[in-house]
Amino acid sequence: MKELRKIVLTLALLLTAAVGAQAQKVALKTNALHWAAMGSPNASLEFSMGPKMTLDLYGGGNLWKFEKPLEVRHWLVQPELRYWFCEVFNGTFVGLHGHYGRYNVGGMDIPVGRLKNLKDHRYEGYFYGAGLSLGHQWILSKHLNLEASLGGGWARTPYKKYECPVCSPLLDESTYDYFGITRATLSLTYFFN
Repeated sequence: MKELRKIVLTLALLLTAAVGAQAQKVALKTNALHWAAMGSPNASLEFSMGPKMTLDLYGGGNLWKFEKPLEVRHWLVQPELRYWFCEVFNGTFVGLHGHYGRYNVGGMDIPVGRLKNLKDHRYEGYFYGAGLSLGHQWILSKHLNLEASLGGGWARTPYKKYECPVCSPLLDESTYDYFGITRATLSLTYFFN
């Protein structure tokens, strides 16, 4: 719980700095890809910090239990500083993002790479890391944009591996360094100003 308080305080400080940094526009977004992949509620606030820079504060997760043996509880925060080639909230951008989160997942049948182990095992742990992204926003109306982006980077994840998705003995405790896709968005963006 202390860890969550630190994260909330850090995000509040970033939010205060972003609002004070010539916030010309504020956008509220939700990522359809996060909803589709994990059924996870998520939201993002993005603040203009000048003619070519924005700060995106993204978070999401599932904190409730599903029917056994499925376990997909997780949460994450992923702030991103963006540089826009044209103007903020219009056209192409590059971003530098960090990420932190916790997870407790298992009982999922995903036959791809390391994820295939989720069917017969449960993993519990946290992750942190950073990455770079490239994206684009299309103006739909005065108050709506559509955004797509893809990012890659690194994540370190200390974890515990359990025998099956439900309560079971601990099998392994280790750390894994992941290099690959760390951010993917297809977001609908709403502007307040």
